Amino acid sequence: MESTLWLLLLGLARSDVGWSSFSEELKEFRELPVQILEVFDELHCKGMVFDARIFAVALRVCTYVLDLWLGVVIHACVIKRALDSDARVQRALMNFYERCWGIECANRVFNEMPKREDVVWNEAVKLNMKHEQWIIALELFQDMQYSCVKAKGTTTVRVLQACGKLKALALGKQIHAHVLRSGMESSVPICNILISMYAKNGELELAGAVFNLMEDRNLISWNSIISAYASFGFLDDAWNQFHKLESSTIEPDIITWNCLLSGHTLNGSYEDVLAILRMMQTSGIQPNSSSISCGLQSVIELGLLPHGKEIHGYVMRHDLDYDVYVGTSMVDMYVKSDCLDIAQAVFNNLKSKNICTWNSLISGYSFKGHLQVAENLVGQMEDAGIKPDIVTWNSMVSGYSRWGHTEKALDMIHQMKLSGLTPNVISWTALISGCSQNEKYRESLQFFIQMQEKGIEPNAATMSSVLQSCGGLSLLQKGKEIHCLTVKNGMTRDVHVATAIINMYNKSGDWRTAHKVFKSIHKNSLASYNCMIMGFAMYGLGKEAISLFHEMCSNGTTPDAITFTAILSACKNSGLVNEGWEFFDKMSGDYNVTPKIEHYSCMVDLLGRAGYLDETWDFIQKMPLKPDATIWGALLCSSRIHENIEYAEIAAENLFELEPHNSANYVLMMNLYAMSNRWKDLDHVKELMNSRGVKHGQGWSWTQIDHTVHHFSAEQSTHPDCGEIYFELYQSISQIKKMGYVPDVSCVYQNIDDVEKEKVLLSHTEKLAITYGLMKRQGSAPIRVIKNSRVCSDCHTVAKYISMLRNCEIIIKDGVRFHHLSKGNCSCKDCW
Repeated sequence: MESTLWLLLLGLARSDVGWSSFSEELKEFRELPVQILEVFDELHCKGMVFDARIFAVALRVCTYVLDLWLGVVIHACVIKRALDSDARVQRALMNFYERCWGIECANRVFNEMPKREDVVWNEAVKLNMKHEQWIIALELFQDMQYSCVKAKGTTTVRVLQACGKLKALALGKQIHAHVLRSGMESSVPICNILISMYAKNGELELAGAVFNLMEDRNLISWNSIISAYASFGFLDDAWNQFHKLESSTIEPDIITWNCLLSGHTLNGSYEDVLAILRMMQTSGIQPNSSSISCGLQSVIELGLLPHGKEIHGYVMRHDLDYDVYVGTSMVDMYVKSDCLDIAQAVFNNLKSKNICTWNSLISGYSFKGHLQVAENLVGQMEDAGIKPDIVTWNSMVSGYSRWGHTEKALDMIHQMKLSGLTPNVISWTALISGCSQNEKYRESLQFFIQMQEKGIEPNAATMSSVLQSCGGLSLLQKGKEIHCLTVKNGMTRDVHVATAIINMYNKSGDWRTAHKVFKSIHKNSLASYNCMIMGFAMYGLGKEAISLFHEMCSNGTTPDAITFTAILSACKNSGLVNEGWEFFDKMSGDYNVTPKIEHYSCMVDLLGRAGYLDETWDFIQKMPLKPDATIWGALLCSSRIHENIEYAEIAAENLFELEPHNSANYVLMMNLYAMSNRWKDLDHVKELMNSRGVKHGQGWSWTQIDHTVHHFSAEQSTHPDCGEIYFELYQSISQIKKMGYVPDVSCVYQNIDDVEKEKVLLSHTEKLAITYGLMKRQGSAPIRVIKNSRVCSDCHTVAKYISMLRNCEIIIKDGVRFHHLSKGNCSCKDCW
């Protein structure tokens, strides 16, 4: 037996084959490799002298069976016998150390070699490429050139591959020059990798030039150039090459089709992806897992669930559900199609799952508010041996924050830190965005400050949410700071950020700057048009809104339901009844937009405010949708304006049922009864409020001086400058009375005499805020006042007179409307 094994060892030594072939030979002998090493060790201990070939074979067998320490002993022996300069031993040593001890040890052995032949240099490059040590491989290749070592064709292919991976265009061009000098330009594999290298560096012209100069091409050549054009969005060029391939003697394969699918997917041509899938099958090529992943992504983007179910059926029929990427894509498709039950069923039946599969389902439940289910899934994932990653935790943070559970979201951040992960920009943006969506604007801004303190750079989504918070609080100065930050970070080209900037200025009382930002956008989106039209609506600039609507349509942008909400709001806020009717009538006929409840609400408000209460009631009776609180609220407001108790009582009755705890409805009704001196009815409404536990909302106004917000409440006068403010207000009232101002005591809904009512009028919070703004005003800056309820007609009149008296601009926000007062006129044209 021993002699047989020895003869086998000699036979292996005589066959100078590569490592892969050598491994295949050893596999045939099953248990013999270990016995060969035992014989080798025994003969070595008896003093038998081996040559370099035997040592090289022994090292290869050690590599095969992963005998770490015998290989080290052999290494010592070859050094002792001065055989470490033999190329076969050197290659065997490098392969042994690479496989058993790591690529770093293999490189150390290479560097310590007394001399190296060409084949050893090539082996060193190959091993480093195998371990993706791209930079070391390129450095070795450069050293080869300096040492006049001849590189094999396969080595050249490998280093060109590294140039593509590292985007090392300059070095890639040098190697291309080396290829030309060495006469290897006719090598098909080298030309193929050159095409790939240039494509990965974005040099499509050079990639095309290499392809065009090739005398011989194989399928890889065609696939490389088609992939190059398709991945960079040159889809027509990719198809041209595809058609040329079809007319050649070479037939496209699954890789060719997948190149086209991937390119169209990357460039958002999702409908074409589905068409290509059908073409593939027609041509006899069965889509594989890569093809299906592209198809499922396209279905997700297009929202074509029926097509997705067809693809799901194909996956099951062809047993492609083994592929974890296909499985994850199917789960993701059902999650994003709002079919969580099917997504869960698919997930349960998948043969293999990775962390992306788990994350897809977790994010689906989290997004829809099924937070406990999502948290349970995280626990199940950990039980399955998969540790949650940053994506998992961010999904949970986003879900809890989105659904208003800020404390729980912070707990998820804490758990993330305990697991050894650091919250990133997505984590912080989830907190900021969630607070902003739930109108917790101050918390949103506080989280943004904390994020900056931790040195985390915001992204476009962060800035959009922060701008939304600034707009929600009407913090113009803070909004300007954030705007500057977006300019500094180069984010203003992002359509979402640009739209958020417009929205912030609109909601902060500066529509002119909002319009300037709008006009500076190179190509406005539907969202930015909607935002600006709504901005005009907020200021009662109906004509400007209509003009912008027509401009939008002439530029090829099709209005949607939000556009019509904005334009109808502009009409109602400007009293443009005919124009409002025209837009409402054209919605479904000309623009294929079915009116929703918010559009009907705008029309009720438009007709009612204009005094057409009978027409308004008829409109409500005939509308195809069931009236909601917005419809009855609009009717109640209009009835109060025109002191129509009959319609007001109908509206109030419905509102008290739909919104039993909304104090504003009760207050409006009490005001109307007070205006009509129906004090008993007023007391009845008060009793109804008390019986239902409804509390009268506190009225307040505020104005910002420098970086300090000054708050004025109707219930208490706690401002430190209260005495000075009232003195200044008395002075102003006295002066504007000389200009013709007469106090509107009908705005006081209390059963007291007119003298007392005039005193009550002086305590209205918007008057106090305007007065304080005038006291602290510097230069010609407008006075900006934010109020939480509708400004009364007396305060509106006082503001107009003061704008004349002090030659200043006053901007008042009451709810969602803005009043821009200047020289005795208001932008609302007294229609509010």
